[in-house]
Amino acid sequence: MNMYRVIAIIRKEFIHILRDPRSLGMAIAMPILLIFLFGSSLSLDVDHVPLVVWDQNGTHESREFIGRFTASRYFDLNGHVTSYAEIEEAIDKREAILALVIPREFSRKLESGRKADVQLIADGSDANTATIAIGYAQMVADGYTSSLLLKAADQQGAKRVKIPVEVQPRVWFNQNMLAKNYIIPGLIAVIMMVISALLTSLTIAREWENGTMEQLITTPLTPSELIVGKLTPYFAIGMLDVVLAVLMGQYLFEVPLRGNTALVFGMAALFLPGALTMGMLISIMTRSQLLASQLAMVLTFLPSFLLSGFMYSIANMPIVIQGLTYLVPSRFFIVILKNIYLKGAGFAIILTEAGILLLFAVVLIVVANIKLKKRLV
Repeated sequence: MNMYRVIAIIRKEFIHILRDPRSLGMAIAMPILLIFLFGSSLSLDVDHVPLVVWDQNGTHESREFIGRFTASRYFDLNGHVTSYAEIEEAIDKREAILALVIPREFSRKLESGRKADVQLIADGSDANTATIAIGYAQMVADGYTSSLLLKAADQQGAKRVKIPVEVQPRVWFNQNMLAKNYIIPGLIAVIMMVISALLTSLTIAREWENGTMEQLITTPLTPSELIVGKLTPYFAIGMLDVVLAVLMGQYLFEVPLRGNTALVFGMAALFLPGALTMGMLISIMTRSQLLASQLAMVLTFLPSFLLSGFMYSIANMPIVIQGLTYLVPSRFFIVILKNIYLKGAGFAIILTEAGILLLFAVVLIVVANIKLKKRLV
């Protein structure tokens, strides 16, 4: 490989990027915009669940039970209803996701020491939110039950209540259970995958459409020199984007970076060559900027968003789909970033994922060298 020829291609590509504000804007402004939009709007936290109550009992006990819900940050009481028809109307109008129905004999059963049932109606049209909201309601009900047991024991003069099993949860690595703390690291990986492939998907195709590829074919350039020369400027821009993304995550979204910052950039430097080469390979195969950009978006955004474990657990996917996720490089980069960000993991913990990213990059570079032939057809 002749470094003089490689440097000449690098210089040529940098000049083109600087002369084309659209490419430069897409390279720098778009990642910032996407991280800001997705980071601000995308959240899996379920707070302030709208709740309506049908209190058929109307006693101090029922009001105390309802107070447990209104005192929780997870629920907002949107009003009282007097029939199932009103509950259905409130759910249809999205005024409520949950409805709490307290029967007439609620207080009487409690006073007699019997089990008092209450009904919880959930809007299942959003299954994820409904499942989480039901869990919150169960937690509130368990707290109320424990207080009743303690109160009964105190009235009977018991020294203590024997509880057979008591769960004392401790959350590690994300103590406040904030969704942004694991969304932002995954978001960085997804956006860098998409942007990297989009940037290089236009490189070779642009040379063919502008008629300059014929001139490059007549030069002593080898395919490997052309690939390295064209990838290097975008690699530098990609690393700049990673710097901006890390700064946004830390100072704009206040996501803690518990691991080594240098390790984040080291893993990004391992991930970017594969992502960039993927875009260039698409460009080599299509020879059309429009088709290459569209294909790059389809082959990167959808798999990275759906099959990388960013939004949906891979373990819950069908076996065939789980196998396909191994072809998505952002899956491994997301694991790396989450381990570094949340757990402060060192290189030994992420060694397997790093090796897979390296293998992915090497394979794509070899394939790109084979496909990039110095001929017109």
